[in-house]
Amino acid sequence: MKQLNDLDLNNKRVLIRADFNVPIDEQGAITDDNRITQSIPTIKTVLEKGGKAVLMSHLGDPSGKPSSTDSLAPVAKKLSELLGQDVALAPSCIGAEVESMVKKLERGSAVLLENLRFHPGEKANDATFGSQIASLGEAYVNDAFATAHRAHASVVAVPKHFTQKAPGLLMQRELDYYEKALLHPKRPLCVVLGGSKVSTKLNALINIANKTDKLIIGGAMANTFLAAQGIQMGRSLYETELFPKVLELLVTLARKECKVYLPVDFMVGPSPSAKGLARAVPALEVPPDTMALDIGPATSLLFREAIHSAETIVWNGPMGAFENEEYSKGTTDMIESIAGSHALTVVGGGDTDAAIHHMQLGHKFSYISTGGGAFLALLEGKSLPAIDALK
Repeated sequence: MKQLNDLDLNNKRVLIRADFNVPIDEQGAITDDNRITQSIPTIKTVLEKGGKAVLMSHLGDPSGKPSSTDSLAPVAKKLSELLGQDVALAPSCIGAEVESMVKKLERGSAVLLENLRFHPGEKANDATFGSQIASLGEAYVNDAFATAHRAHASVVAVPKHFTQKAPGLLMQRELDYYEKALLHPKRPLCVVLGGSKVSTKLNALINIANKTDKLIIGGAMANTFLAAQGIQMGRSLYETELFPKVLELLVTLARKECKVYLPVDFMVGPSPSAKGLARAVPALEVPPDTMALDIGPATSLLFREAIHSAETIVWNGPMGAFENEEYSKGTTDMIESIAGSHALTVVGGGDTDAAIHHMQLGHKFSYISTGGGAFLALLEGKSLPAIDALK
């Protein structure tokens, strides 16, 4: 796979697939421009190499039809500010008017195509739609890691038309840290998994069983592991149908001498939204009328000790229902523990990222991935369609 610096971009039209899927309020203002900001180094590199940047992205899910609420107009405005030059918004991503705009681009300038998902061909990975977009460029760069696990036209059908193609700088960093953390990690490797369901991360757990030295399980996922071993979990969420798989997985991990850490106490309450009723109880004494909604203080200490000796830490998923402040301490304790470690630390998943940024501790982590679904696909050991298309 070529690198961005390997490409000859001078006076070339360069299609850049970025991830500008940002939150926009009812007044049309962007409420979090992090994804746009992260794309700037790649765009600037292309422009500095004399390229003509043809930017494309999706926004929301308008179901293949134009929608004013999902227009990329606010993104074009923000890009103009960040790049210090005018970035015009094309009326569509294909068609004669778009082709005319792109052909008039001058060296070192940029244009933004309108929302790719205004056309059903994007999500369908339609070959004709892909070739229409590809005709706009002479080189292709993919910097949208968050969409890398989806076989959509802009990341699969389009790059098939190019020999001059490469990942952008953000995409390359994602792949580099994946390699450092999971393919060739410094050991001990500790993987921390949280979130609500084992079923959504079962394939990741199976794949990780062959790689990790320590596995920490929190969140409602832990309930299923404990309930499968006969521990009464009251009204807590757990997946009875996965008991056989979970027990089999625990045996596999034991045979591989992987140390598995599960909660020893919980913060319990009547519901995730309840206020003023949270209390800590041992994992063996969850009252029948309560739910385990966060790991308890003893578990936070246990997990901190487990993390302390790790050389590489990979984390995906919160430790509890952190949206409610009363059940957020397990997640904030985990953030502080990992942030204070000496290990290489890689984090992925929207909820986990949000909690870290809320605490303003992002700078304490080696890398925070920009793609939840794509990050999880890598944890599962899957190949990513967008990456395969760049080879």
